[in-house]
Amino acid sequence: MATDLTNSNVAVRETRIGSITGYIGTLSDLASQSQCGTLKGCSRCFSQSSTCLSLCALSQLASIRDVAIIHHGPSGCSVTGSNSYYMSKVMARKRGVTSDTVYVGTDMNEHDTIFGSTDSLRNIILETIRRYRPKAIFVSSSCATGIIGEDIDSVVEDVRSEVDVPVVAVHCEGFKSKIWATGFDISDHAVLQGIVREARKDAPKNNKVNFKNFFESARPEIIEMFKEFDLEPVFLYCNSTVEELSTMSENLATTCICGTLGNYLGNVLEEKYGVPYVRSINQCGITGFETWLRALAKATHRESQIESYIARQREIYMPKIEAVAKELRGLTAVIGMGPGYTFEVSRVLDELGIKVVWALAWHYDKKYENGDVPPSMKYLLDNGVDFETSVADQQNYEVMNILHEYQPDMYLSRHPGSTVWAIKNGTPAIYVADEYMIFGYKHTLEFANSILDTVRNRSFETNLAKRTRLPYTQWWYQQNVDKFFEETK
Repeated sequence: MATDLTNSNVAVRETRIGSITGYIGTLSDLASQSQCGTLKGCSRCFSQSSTCLSLCALSQLASIRDVAIIHHGPSGCSVTGSNSYYMSKVMARKRGVTSDTVYVGTDMNEHDTIFGSTDSLRNIILETIRRYRPKAIFVSSSCATGIIGEDIDSVVEDVRSEVDVPVVAVHCEGFKSKIWATGFDISDHAVLQGIVREARKDAPKNNKVNFKNFFESARPEIIEMFKEFDLEPVFLYCNSTVEELSTMSENLATTCICGTLGNYLGNVLEEKYGVPYVRSINQCGITGFETWLRALAKATHRESQIESYIARQREIYMPKIEAVAKELRGLTAVIGMGPGYTFEVSRVLDELGIKVVWALAWHYDKKYENGDVPPSMKYLLDNGVDFETSVADQQNYEVMNILHEYQPDMYLSRHPGSTVWAIKNGTPAIYVADEYMIFGYKHTLEFANSILDTVRNRSFETNLAKRTRLPYTQWWYQQNVDKFFEETK
């Protein structure tokens, strides 16, 4: 991959790595088409819901401490800022730090969309600096500015000469990609272009590892674990400082909690600055955790320390995990998550003896920037794991049809709206909300026990289903499901 950091735009996932939002088939067929280059996404004649990439991009940037987000668009577009602003404050308080990040909307009106509003944008940037003194400013586009061709790059370039903080253009028009995860790449591109600096020749050697995650909920635990390896994690971007981000090019390695989230950042840091990117299946479950640790060991030359840690942890936790797994064998599950977790959690369920009868990924990346099939997919294929698979960008009606057809023992999702519908349908659901819910030995044991508790006590789901009138009627469910899916191709 050749990344152009002189251009404020980043190619969308559809064109850059062949991502799709529509597919019906099997895991093995999906991977086979990915490897031979024949995979093409199918379109839907009906789409119920999805997510805007702008939310993914700007929520990532808004979680950085003491910065300003200027969302150049109508007030309706800026409504997502309330959630991003709230989350940044909550996460900072939880960590025990102070964040003065602000989220500003330019409130474009009809006059602005006809005649343009670059002068207004320039004044807002300068006023934001005067009022809030942020450490960096991210100036984002919107669908409205993209449609009228508003030149935010020229405004940003002009303002840079007048201020003493980084000012970065962020092109996150919602219509540019159907893959909402493109927003993660856009935020990474903005940070790499405007914040990260070249490694200093006189920079002292350090033991820091860039760790891309969402909300750093396992921060204390990971810090303690890394101390055993003489490593120090630098969590990105939640509660990061601009100074921490600027020196990412000098750190020992890069890793991430989710390949979808951290793939772009890791690859570019390796390509541009020689920072090794730890490519492996992620840390979910025992196999994932140990594979990741050994890949981290290889990148940082900590083999002996990490092998010693693995041996100690296995002695403590493996007997307990195996005991719970005996109770779970033979159960069935349907999964609906982003691809960074769908094919990782399905592996964990396989380890626990639970049969995945169908897995939905909200999108699918054909190949990552380095040209390889995603590690999670490759692992499942190399180990002979196969199941029915579809790619659906949060299409709840497809989830409900699958649940009704297969009647699994459980449904697992990383999106609460999806689990609510499953429960109303009478299906026990597990909300895999926390990114560290299945991290390492301890949390894999907790996850296994959570599943056991859920499937043993189904009274809530059963009673709620009896008393809930769903919009999905028996007439709906009696349609030919296979024919229904064929029509989406």
